[in-house]
Amino acid sequence: MPPEPVPPTRRLRKRQRTADHVVNVAYALFEELGYEAVTMEQIASAADVAKGTLYNHFPVKEALIAYRMQTDLATRLPTLLAGLSALPTCQQRLRTFLYATGDYALEMRNYLPHYIRHRLSLPVGSTPPEGGSGLDRIYAEMLAEGQRGGEITTRHTAQQLAAALHFLHLSTLLRWLATPGLELQDALDDMLDLFFNGCAL
Repeated sequence: MPPEPVPPTRRLRKRQRTADHVVNVAYALFEELGYEAVTMEQIASAADVAKGTLYNHFPVKEALIAYRMQTDLATRLPTLLAGLSALPTCQQRLRTFLYATGDYALEMRNYLPHYIRHRLSLPVGSTPPEGGSGLDRIYAEMLAEGQRGGEITTRHTAQQLAAALHFLHLSTLLRWLATPGLELQDALDDMLDLFFNGCAL
């Protein structure tokens, strides 16, 4: 039986409340004035926190976007995962899951370039300082199940495959953002064909 999760300390709870407050204030400003027009100084003033406190939580403005998106996705995971276990193959489960996360990408389209730029600036394999959504873990669990069922190669670990899929997903989102008229589901289908079938003849 896995150990019970350790409850966050009072200090961590206070830090999270501050981060949540700052992000909510920042997003209100982004929606009112536009992301590019808002400065970190404006955010600190509107949130009534010291600039040092703001930069301690979010060293760059893109980190505010990342925190919001990762928090949203983590909150939505139970809904995104609902019903996947009934699907018969790993490919179907992963495709359905990515389509569902794509709905959120459509909602956040204006903010996605800033999130992706921030995510790609971090060292490979590192945990984002603002926390994570849990998508890497979900990918790894799905792929490990596919390996156990004989659908997915075992030449690489599920974690290695999940990392490759994660960055392939980010590049697919960039392609979608940069290509007028491209439907996100079509881009995801192309990505999954490449991931599962490769580019060999």
